[in-house]
Amino acid sequence: MNTSDFTSTILASLRNLRQVASVDLHTEGPVVKGRPLFDGGIFLAFYFNQITATQAFALIKGTDRIWGIDFDTFRGWHLHPVEKPQDHVTIQAQDIPTIIEKLGNVIATLTTK
Repeated sequence: MNTSDFTSTILASLRNLRQVASVDLHTEGPVVKGRPLFDGGIFLAFYFNQITATQAFALIKGTDRIWGIDFDTFRGWHLHPVEKPQDHVTIQAQDIPTIIEKLGNVIATLTTK
């Protein structure tokens, strides 16, 4: 995947979430960083590096990660579950639409509590 494919896929996937208030996105060389904002002071910090293939999706409230899915060459694909976001639970490879769908489910769960 390259930065252009990542950017277009993440933006298309975020359009499916009605909770998105706005999206801030920056691309510099092989790196894409972004931050969709949601109601309640929650945002998703996402990161992609084309050279290392690193992908990171961290749902943040205040200054704390409350959920996430990441890929790096050290740990592979892993989940930071809502119950224990500091944990690294090994998972199968994820595509961006699936990650964003899971994100929407997590946000829906958080806003119904």
